[in-house]
This record gives sequence, structure tokens and C-alpha cells, in this order.
Amino acid sequence: MLLRRIVAGLAAIVLVAEAAVLVLVHIVLGRTTANQSMSIAGSDPDVMSKATYALGAGMGAFLLLCAVLLAVAAVRDLAPGRAARVVLITAAVVHGVLGALAVGLAGWGVFAAVMLIFCLIVLSLTLYAVRETSGGGGGSEGRLGEVTPTGP
Repeated sequence: MLLRRIVAGLAAIVLVAEAAVLVLVHIVLGRTTANQSMSIAGSDPDVMSKATYALGAGMGAFLLLCAVLLAVAAVRDLAPGRAARVVLITAAVVHGVLGALAVGLAGWGVFAAVMLIFCLIVLSLTLYAVRETSGGGGGSEGRLGEVTPTGP
């Protein structure tokens, strides 16, 4: 289905852009912390700036992983596997929490941007939901060979 591929590809592109922006923001914050010798409750400014760099790199890597998983799903037109779904669901939950925090801290524009990314992730997950096929036996195979139980 073409819509699935478009949504997953668009979500991957948006996640790459978000990763780049977040890494850039964390680099600026880390340099600012180091240059001004900022400290919170007596914390070492060098540790704080390095922790900011590490957090930015970690967040960027996580978002790039999500983008790669969505790009693979879009290119192959197959539902993400179990581990990939867990990673993408985690990203969706994080974006939901960040969206709730963004309203009070950064305003409605940032909230709208975060919710757009949230919606793209959730929509790509639901469009690639494992479908049951009609067949005999106690279960049916989904799109990637996962066995799902059949109900009444």
C-alpha cells in the first residue's frame, strides 16, 4: 500500500531532521555551559557540559535508529519486527511525554511540532499492523511470519 510507504518514509525523514536539531541544541548548550562555567548546586561545569554532549549524542543516535527502522519498513513495505516495534513505541511514548511538557515550557508551536512527529510514528505503526489471514488451524500468520491467535 502506497500510503504506508509514504508515511513511514516521511516519518524517517522528520526523525533525521529532529535528530540533527537536537544534537545541535545539545552542542550549543554544552558549549554555553562550559564557556560560562555554569554550575547547578555545586556540580562540576566540565561534567555538566560533557553530560550534555553525551545526552545529545544518545538522543540523536536513538532517533536515527528509529529513522532507519522506519526507512527499512518503507523500502521493504513490511511491518517492523517485534524489537523494532518496541523501539518505535518507546519513541512514540517519549514524544507524547515531551509534547505534554512542551506546552508549558516552550509553547504551542513546539507542542504542534512534537505532536506531528508523534502522529507520524503512531500512524506508521498502525498502518503496518500485523494482519490476520484467513486459514485453518489455531493461529494465522501475520505479515512477517508471526503467529497471532484467532478469536471468535
